[in-house]
Amino acid sequence: MIRTFGGAVLATALALGSGPAAAQGAAAGAFSGNALRIGVLNDQSGLYAQFGGQGSVEAARMAVEDFGGKVDGVPIEILAADHQNKPDIASGIARQWYDRDGVDAIMELTTSSVALAVQGLSREKKKITITTGAASSDLTGKACTPYGYHWAYDTRALAVGTGGALTRAGGDTWFFLTADYAFGSALEADTSRVVLANNGKVLGSVRHPLSNQDFSSFLLQAQGSKAKVIGLANAGLDTSNAIKQAAEYGIVEGGQKLAALLFTLSEVEGLGLKVAQGLTLTEGWYWDANDETRAFGQRYMKRTGRMPNMIQAGTYSAVLSYLKAVKAAGTDETEAVNAKLKALPVDDVFAHGGTVQPNGRMVHDMYLFEVKKPAESKGPWDLYKQLATIPGKEAYASPAESGCPLTAAAK
Repeated sequence: MIRTFGGAVLATALALGSGPAAAQGAAAGAFSGNALRIGVLNDQSGLYAQFGGQGSVEAARMAVEDFGGKVDGVPIEILAADHQNKPDIASGIARQWYDRDGVDAIMELTTSSVALAVQGLSREKKKITITTGAASSDLTGKACTPYGYHWAYDTRALAVGTGGALTRAGGDTWFFLTADYAFGSALEADTSRVVLANNGKVLGSVRHPLSNQDFSSFLLQAQGSKAKVIGLANAGLDTSNAIKQAAEYGIVEGGQKLAALLFTLSEVEGLGLKVAQGLTLTEGWYWDANDETRAFGQRYMKRTGRMPNMIQAGTYSAVLSYLKAVKAAGTDETEAVNAKLKALPVDDVFAHGGTVQPNGRMVHDMYLFEVKKPAESKGPWDLYKQLATIPGKEAYASPAESGCPLTAAAK
């Protein structure tokens, strides 16, 4: 079923067995409607379309299918929409989903400004959001809410991984090329703290508009800084375009190193190993890590023609964890599900032994990767070699350190 709202396309995928009769197995009054509805709200047509996009929607559908399509006899539905990276459009869709369409929870939320806006609205509506696509650590920090969760990664984890590793390896002077919105500011700030904590120096930064095409003036400033590392505090096509244009200026050949502070498998594949080789980056998941992840990757590949990145695998985990919490609670009532989400361990293809902090931060290991040289790759998606594992307790702030006012006194 397809319908439109505010210029965005909303696609509803109905689980097998949906309809009034399918809900008869549920306890009377345990569920608020004749279906459990989960919204996947992200960028499906802009610069982050490969970052999560329709791939995250498909991952959410896989989670529903693996769960069994129903919870206590109630069918599960996935709704999806393109927020166009605009907080006002995203908030409008979320409000309609909650008020008219009976959506119980919203997932993914690529773009930090969007995630912050929708998480704020969801607090007002007492609805659960699980962010997998946006990065700002403020989501479980100063902007935390009782019902907001952050799942796949955040700016602090990226900073600890890439920023810490490069600084300790001798890249002790940095200049930042930063996307001019909440995410870029948070990523630059978190990475700067890590650089300084490792006895490095930040020589400067420059901000560029979202969805920028020409990075020449910004790259020239970075080149002129003589910093050993140019930190790209952006994502998606912005990072890809900056890397391509940096090659034209001979920045890496001149001795400076590029740090892609948020770059996923999807963008590396799009850029190609010839250009991306040697990049250091941090992700929370890789399809070729073990037999379990490889099997999941192959299933996903058959459905989409691509391997999943950490956002898409993280969305699978977020949806599955939400469904497990609903099952454990025996209801879709927010407070009951909220308590189970914080109590249950995360044990799935994305993370084993993951834990959820009181501020909603899901803690799991992160991984430092280097992009392979073309000669090292054995196939189209054989793109990374792992350099290190960053334990979750190192990657993520504790509740007390996070700045979340709800958990400031937590130990």
